[in-house]
Amino acid sequence: MALIYKIMPGTDWAAAQECGVYEGSPVDRTDGFIHFSTAGQVEETAAKHFAGQDGLVLVAFDEAALGEKLLFEPSRGGALFPHLYAPLPTALALSAHPLPWRDGAHDFTGLLA
Repeated sequence: MALIYKIMPGTDWAAAQECGVYEGSPVDRTDGFIHFSTAGQVEETAAKHFAGQDGLVLVAFDEAALGEKLLFEPSRGGALFPHLYAPLPTALALSAHPLPWRDGAHDFTGLLA
């Protein structure tokens, strides 16, 4: 099972869980898909797009469970990033953990498979 990850404010995840679906962040909605990162990409994603932010969660998903609406497309530096072209059912989450900000970076200790 290959895992992919979504970083988001904990409040956004809580709201999505209440209605059962995550429609994406404002950036996701503007781009027309929900941005994810692989285990090898997620720390750079956090540093680039979430630096200094606390109160975030790291949510893990099995990429196969997201089906054919999940595409790997070129992004940063030509690397292939997972993009979901559909709303995200929160029931598919395998885990959701706080992503703490410590000593000038997000601490992924024990969070990535």
